[in-house]
Amino acid sequence: MINRELLEPQSIVVVGGSNNTHKPGGALVRNLLQGGYKGTLRIVNPKEDKVQGVKVFHDVKELPPTELAVLVIPAKLCPDTVELLASEKGVKAFIIISAGFGEETKAGAALEQRILDTCQRYGASLIGPNCIGLLTRHHHSVFTLPIPNLNPRGVDFVSGSGATAVFILESAVIKGLQFNSVWSIGNGKQIGIEDVLQYMDEHFDPEHDSHVKLLYIENIANPDKLLFHASSLIRKGCRIAAIKAGSSESGSRAASSHTGAIASSDSAVEALFRKAGIVRCHSREELTTVGCIFTLPELKGKRFAIVTHAGGPGVMLTDALSKGGLTVPKLDGPVAEELKEHLFPGSSTANPIDILATGTAEQLGIAIDYCEKRFDDIDAIAVIYGTPGLTTLYEAYEVLHKKMLECTKPIFPVLPSLHTAGPEVAEFLEKGHVNFSDEVTLATALSQIMQTPAPAPSEIELFGVDVPKIRDIIYRETNRLKFEGAQSGYLAPDSVRELLSCAGIPLVPEMVSTSKDDLISFAQRVGYPVVAKVVGPVHKSDVGGVTLNIRTPEHLSLEYDRMMKIQDATGVMVQKMIKGTELFIGAKYEERFGHVVLCGLGGIFVEVLKDVQSGLAPLSYAEAYSMIHSLRGYKIIQGTRGQAGINEKKYAEIIVRLSTLLRFATEIKEIDINPLLADEHDVTAVDARILIER
Repeated sequence: MINRELLEPQSIVVVGGSNNTHKPGGALVRNLLQGGYKGTLRIVNPKEDKVQGVKVFHDVKELPPTELAVLVIPAKLCPDTVELLASEKGVKAFIIISAGFGEETKAGAALEQRILDTCQRYGASLIGPNCIGLLTRHHHSVFTLPIPNLNPRGVDFVSGSGATAVFILESAVIKGLQFNSVWSIGNGKQIGIEDVLQYMDEHFDPEHDSHVKLLYIENIANPDKLLFHASSLIRKGCRIAAIKAGSSESGSRAASSHTGAIASSDSAVEALFRKAGIVRCHSREELTTVGCIFTLPELKGKRFAIVTHAGGPGVMLTDALSKGGLTVPKLDGPVAEELKEHLFPGSSTANPIDILATGTAEQLGIAIDYCEKRFDDIDAIAVIYGTPGLTTLYEAYEVLHKKMLECTKPIFPVLPSLHTAGPEVAEFLEKGHVNFSDEVTLATALSQIMQTPAPAPSEIELFGVDVPKIRDIIYRETNRLKFEGAQSGYLAPDSVRELLSCAGIPLVPEMVSTSKDDLISFAQRVGYPVVAKVVGPVHKSDVGGVTLNIRTPEHLSLEYDRMMKIQDATGVMVQKMIKGTELFIGAKYEERFGHVVLCGLGGIFVEVLKDVQSGLAPLSYAEAYSMIHSLRGYKIIQGTRGQAGINEKKYAEIIVRLSTLLRFATEIKEIDINPLLADEHDVTAVDARILIER
């Protein structure tokens, strides 16, 4: 729970405060004093009479009633101290800096639980333990540096790691990023990242609250809660970016399907962020760069003008923007020629607009004005302006400052000369601006933002999906497993077809049988050529269990005889052979997250190329299209080199239908539809495996 006493306490006691500012207790008192805390500050220290000019209490029993307690004492002393403060001193909020709890030992976890139980009993908030504290505009209850500039329109930053929070603040401060609050949740015993987002969502005031949230997450304890409140905040006008650390795998996990080999906890995180509309970042620099972009006017299009006096950075930014799906359109014609007349000979206006190293502050302003008012096919302006050490830049940065206030198009300042023009850059940042010192990092962050979809609608697409029959099939199959004494198992091909048909997923005509004559009759009915596949072995291709382009009954007869001799063969499947682009859809159930749905190019390339996109079931049509459009191989789906594209609408429909099926069949742990064959008219499932667990 988060209460007023935590956020705006009228009185604070630091238990363990000291005069030694090189230790947490002393540094915390220093930050509170230098931060201008306006309430009553009290300190408990058994050995000192005064700490940094503040009168000291020698024992917590001597304290008058106090609202917030910050504990910087050994872990073993914390439970009894919390009990006394909550029961006798009316403390309603605790920030426990101390480490040595559940992050270390079972005994520490027991101490942590005692503290939580006390806080719950007395209705008190608890931040930590094992954290750097809480930094707000009302009180600086942290023991670390730097303390960033704080204002109501700054960024709210929530971190699961105290040390990482410090490093992220370091990265942010040199960019000029300002903050409204910094939350270090530590072990998050009572208040986790999801709880902070919930509070921000439920108490959101669009007139006074920050519209930018940055997150560093090490563990997603409640994915549904994170999804709900993050997407709610974004719909209210907020923008959220996050790092999720600890998602890599040491190697491909042992799995029995393509989906199992590709899907991972990282796929679930990717899918969750996509569904919520959270911009995913992978480094401190990327997170703080995205945060800086969020403070500027929102980018409405993809067309950039680059104004620079250094050709190389302009070219590198052009390359990076183009790689990320943004454009740097060529500027020519009368307006470009007119701009050129205002610049020194040798300048270029083709875009990048290179005003040369000798370009003046006045020329910088003129170039920006042309991009703002005269070039209609420009949505944003990047300004690269540093110094080789020959000039001061105060005048140029003053022009840039004024233009950023005047222009309706967003301006992204790239001021790389942090060493030779340190004072000039610092003055520019003090006026409330941000700086992107590296143009490629800026382009990467912009691309990530532009590729992040809006939060998905919460409605489930049910049209054409027979939910009651799906449940009947699942009930029947789990009972079969129970009868066989198995916890999990693969569905028989007929049951797979039943389930997919209930979801309205088109299937290629097929028959499974142990009768050669029946299979030959089926092939004659659907027409040759056909495909034969062994039934039983999981990986059919690996055991020679797939034969394509069978055109005669004699050939089919021979293949039947051969396949029935393969180890573990229980029958043979014959399918009508169709042609088309091979696609892939799969899903895997991830604990706490639900089903992660994957799509991509199919066949053997699904594991080789790993060009897949993930979404969290259930999916909307907008999410399905976003997944498809984000594939690196999307040009193949569109059609390339004279080949027709596929029916993208039907591919998206199958993705949505599968996700709805999974929403009502959580017993399905893995499903692999590979390949689907697609052309400009149809998308048809050719092969599928479904693993269920009772």
